[in-house]
Amino acid sequence: MLKRLTVLWTLIRGDIKLLWFAWGHPLAPRWFKPAVAFVLLYLLSPIDLLPEALPVIGVIDDLVLVPMALAFIVKRLPATLVAQFRMRQHLSA
Repeated sequence: MLKRLTVLWTLIRGDIKLLWFAWGHPLAPRWFKPAVAFVLLYLLSPIDLLPEALPVIGVIDDLVLVPMALAFIVKRLPATLVAQFRMRQHLSA
């Protein structure tokens, strides 16, 4: 279980770095900023699809839906933007 969470965190961390890079990039599509803002709003909002009053399920929805939404957004970014990010990451490492 801990190994899965570590892998999940690594993937999310990479996606967050890519989203941060894309936020100010001129090749980012018009829908990008509203989509990311919506995910952040959902994460910070007191309104959930599954209420926190349900002991385990209320927290799991945030742990599942937010990474899925971020991955969905990342997969739809232009390939040239992602390639520029990967090249920048490779050069800085």
